[in-house]
Amino acid sequence: KLCGYLQKLSGKGPLRGFRSRWFVFDPRRCYLYYFKGPQEPLPLGHLDIASACFSYHQPEVGAAAAGDEPAAFEVHSPGGAVTVLKAATRQDMTYWLQELQQKRWEYCNNLDAAKRDSRTSPTPSDFSKGLVAKDNPDLSILSQNASAERARNILAVETSPTDLVGEQAASQPAPVQASAINFSLKQWSTEIKNSMSSLRKGSTENRRSIFYTTEEWELLDPTPKDLEDSMALEEKRKHLAEGSKGLTSSAFPFDFGRIPHKARRPLKDMIGSSKNRNSSDSSPTEWCSGNGNRLVSELQLKYQSQQEELEKLKKDLLSQKELVRLLQQTVRSSQYDKYFASRLCEGVPKDTLELLHQKDDQILGLSNQLEKLNLEKDSLQQEVKNLKCKVGELNERLGMLMETIQAKDEVIMKLSRQLSECEDSTSSQSGAINSPTATYTNKELQELDRLKDNLQGYKTQNKFLNKEILELSTLRRNAEAREREWQAKYTSLEAKLCQVESKYLILLQEMKTPVCSEDQSPAREVITQLLEDALKAEPSEQPEQAFFKPHLVSEYDIYGFQTIPEDDDEEKLVAKSRALDLRSLSLSENREISTGVKWENYLASTMNREMMRCVELKNLIRSGIPHEHRSKIWKWCVNLHVKKFKDSAVPGYFQILLQKALEKPNPASKQIELDLLRTLPNNKHYSSPTSEGIQKLRNVLLAFSWRNPDIGYCQGLNRLVAIALLYLEQEDAFWCLVTIVEVFMPRDYYTKTLLGSQVDQRVFKDLLSEKLPRLHAHFEQYKVDYTLITFNWFLVVFVDSVVSDILFKIWDSFLYEGPKVIFRFALALFKYKEEEILKLQDSMSIFKYLRYFTRTILDARKLTAIAFGDLNPFPLRQIRNRRAYHLEKVRLELTELEAIREDFLRERETCVEKRDLISDDEEDS
Repeated sequence: KLCGYLQKLSGKGPLRGFRSRWFVFDPRRCYLYYFKGPQEPLPLGHLDIASACFSYHQPEVGAAAAGDEPAAFEVHSPGGAVTVLKAATRQDMTYWLQELQQKRWEYCNNLDAAKRDSRTSPTPSDFSKGLVAKDNPDLSILSQNASAERARNILAVETSPTDLVGEQAASQPAPVQASAINFSLKQWSTEIKNSMSSLRKGSTENRRSIFYTTEEWELLDPTPKDLEDSMALEEKRKHLAEGSKGLTSSAFPFDFGRIPHKARRPLKDMIGSSKNRNSSDSSPTEWCSGNGNRLVSELQLKYQSQQEELEKLKKDLLSQKELVRLLQQTVRSSQYDKYFASRLCEGVPKDTLELLHQKDDQILGLSNQLEKLNLEKDSLQQEVKNLKCKVGELNERLGMLMETIQAKDEVIMKLSRQLSECEDSTSSQSGAINSPTATYTNKELQELDRLKDNLQGYKTQNKFLNKEILELSTLRRNAEAREREWQAKYTSLEAKLCQVESKYLILLQEMKTPVCSEDQSPAREVITQLLEDALKAEPSEQPEQAFFKPHLVSEYDIYGFQTIPEDDDEEKLVAKSRALDLRSLSLSENREISTGVKWENYLASTMNREMMRCVELKNLIRSGIPHEHRSKIWKWCVNLHVKKFKDSAVPGYFQILLQKALEKPNPASKQIELDLLRTLPNNKHYSSPTSEGIQKLRNVLLAFSWRNPDIGYCQGLNRLVAIALLYLEQEDAFWCLVTIVEVFMPRDYYTKTLLGSQVDQRVFKDLLSEKLPRLHAHFEQYKVDYTLITFNWFLVVFVDSVVSDILFKIWDSFLYEGPKVIFRFALALFKYKEEEILKLQDSMSIFKYLRYFTRTILDARKLTAIAFGDLNPFPLRQIRNRRAYHLEKVRLELTELEAIREDFLRERETCVEKRDLISDDEEDS
């Protein structure tokens, strides 16, 4: 796909500059989306390429004019908006322009082709899988101008992209923004804020330096027990002091400065970086140079004064530390002497006391030595910091000297070139006097090369602009032709509407006027004529005239289902009326546009990442998947549910099963062949033995019969596969069937006993009595067994029970959320027509109405709102619990029936009169 890094000009005022963005072209809508990076889920915006035009400026080689970007080009959108983009190289710029032109040309031509028949989807070329994808009728496309195509090919510029274009560019870092603003007011204010926040950070802690001692102040005359405890506590504190660098208890809080040492570093770095920025790039900040310099000088003065104050306070701190240390030693020695004197009086040996005095002296000496070493270490660290500062200053001076040397080198080189040019000019003038032909100077040769490069650049630009003008002119002519054709179509529709209104006015007038004989009534003639016109087959037309025919109702809908039956005239009239209502509903549904936009935005956000389950996606799927995206979303839903099965299967698993089924037929093969043509006879993809869907349907059913021999084949599986094949390929439809049978539905749902299906009908009865109590009581009053109707809804997920538009919206939610959706929509169908059913007052009329009432529901949006809104709450746990409850009851009933059957068989064997009775199962076998 067309994607890669480009730099987009954005911002206002001094912050205006190029920013690197990741661009991705979406062929569905001909949009160029741009993201902050390749991994970002949501786009920052998009450019409508279908209605845009492109241009770029060819700068002169060596020109230093401001704004002449060698790889920048402009995208002009409707309304006068201009977007400036810049590629890393001119080669990438040429490639992007060529590709965007080509994408625009293809999209507009395909748009012209797709809109030539109102029966097709707006973007039929976007289909990727399924029978519906291949069901694009041959449309009458305007013959493209051959001369325009030849001119486009001639004017095309051959180029190839670099590593910054294409999907491989996503793994590379974003290119450096060469023209990014190095200094701005926003950056300056950000650094000031960061520095001030570091100064204010922990104001009650960092503003005060706490000096910690190693012992608590005690009473002058402690008891011996207290002294022993204090000595033990002192030893513990010494160990803690070694781990925490003396921070054990607070004794001397001393405020030695308002600015901590750590907080001064960002301020100094900020001032130094601002100096470097002002010296290296002053052009973006000329508007604030005076204020910036004044602010820098004030900050420097404050910094120096605070640093002097800090040094003075440090000296005071050292003197206070020394004083405290001396006082601690004095107090400690006096306490030890007092303690030892008291012990001596108690009879302690003199040798022991001397040894203790020696150890005490050694400890004091080691403590003094440790303190001296710590002071030396601090002084050395301070020297290292000072040396680092000096090294930094020397590096800055070295950089300045290098820049000075470089500038002098440039001046020397410039003077050398001028000297050489003067020498060459003098030598050429002297040679011109002696020779008849004068040679070109070096300066003239350089000028000639520059002109040649400019000429080549202008030729390329001229080719591109000519091609752009040619394409825009052709697209404009196509748009004008399309507008004229739409005008002709609307004129035809208006004429037909006038004719129909005229006939109905005559009919109303005749119905109002009384007549003597009904046989000779003009009203009957008008009615007969209207019926003939409504049921009359549309005559075949020439391809060039097909566009002007208003196709209000076509023979097949976009899914391939027949809209009008062929046999019964009355049913034809009802079906055509229903199709017209659906058509009118779809044309007047303005909210479908917003749903389509939401889907486009969501799919645009998944261009750089995989789709995953989320509330946003669930709500979008409940509103219905657009026709052009259904294949992709269905495949993703199926893979989501059968991932564990596919991961454990061998590669080519479906093909292995299919090959096995073709080589060795199983008992289900015969029944599968019998049911193929009975699957969806009203769909053109399965209407005849030669239809493409029949062979695919056979392959999927045979492969599944080998995967799941316990089920093999059950009537109803063929319809599930047929619906899946409309949007999925064979292997994906196979896994879709696995999802429905082995993941969604309970066990024994499609077995011979249909145990799971019977259980679901009882669960549905419970839910109907809870959600729609009036309707349930109405059915109970007239003893109507509505499960005879709903059983098929659950078995084949509403196939052949509702109109096709509603059917596929149900399947959208079903493949994402699972079987709970069937209960939701089954209840919603009854709630939709609850008032009509309650008006019926006998069992026959109720049952007759239930057989066809679902085909009269056309408003999919209203039905979806009932299913996912009015019926809430709808917990899945409740359905599972009721399934488990009814499963045991149904199993007991089946066991009793089996026992009765065995008793009957034994009685038949013993009784001569009943020996001739044969059951249905025995007759089939």
